[in-house]
Amino acid sequence: MKEIKTQKEFDEAILSTKPVVAKLYADWCPDCRHVDVFMPVVEEAYKDQIDMVAVNRDNFPELLEKLDVFGVPSFIAFQEGKELSRFVSKLGKSREEVEQFLNQVVEVNCESR
Repeated sequence: MKEIKTQKEFDEAILSTKPVVAKLYADWCPDCRHVDVFMPVVEEAYKDQIDMVAVNRDNFPELLEKLDVFGVPSFIAFQEGKELSRFVSKLGKSREEVEQFLNQVVEVNCESR
């Protein structure tokens, strides 16, 4: 998963014609570390349909405020600069919940074609 280092990188990433899911996290967040355990396998399973980037909330507080995200881990899907869908809450996320969200992103993308 590509780690976003600058606002410009984020802005460019979400312009993709392929859906891009931003994983919003914090290093100090235990629920985020739990998600990190299974995310490599999940990312590999969806790599042909979705690109994924990681955004550390502590490095981009203004961006998360603009996106109206106050809890991590959270996920937001973008395509061509527009938000497609979000899985945002302060609660922990299971692998099954993340995969359900990604399946919805894939479905929305297929329907919009």
